[in-house]
Amino acid sequence: DDVGLGYLRLGQSATTLSGGEAQRVKLAAHLSKRAGARSLYIFDEPTTGLHFDDINKLLAAFRALIGAGGSLLVIEHNLDVIKTADYIIDLGPEGGDAGGYVVATGTPEEIMRVKESHTAKYLREHLTRSNGHRV
Repeated sequence: DDVGLGYLRLGQSATTLSGGEAQRVKLAAHLSKRAGARSLYIFDEPTTGLHFDDINKLLAAFRALIGAGGSLLVIEHNLDVIKTADYIIDLGPEGGDAGGYVVATGTPEEIMRVKESHTAKYLREHLTRSNGHRV
């Protein structure tokens, strides 16, 4: 339940898991081994389908990996995750053929100053609603 998977049944077929759920199963396995030092963990949209409370659990698990000496690369659209990042590489400006270019790089604060970044606009609005709290 530490990574937001408390609703899964023991013995549930792996083929019934979403991509995000499968990533979180792997995350739980790594956390149980206390691996981390000099490890790079890559997550692709791990918050997909998660309830708000489970996103907080996922962020706590990410902090545990970092605390153990690991590094994370997270591909994500969820602003609650983006605002906690140490460093962001914002790709865009759009999706598909109109995207894939580096629009901005830096901390969330640095990203928010880039006029061309769609992420900046939504991150500013999100932080305004959350009273500026990044973590």
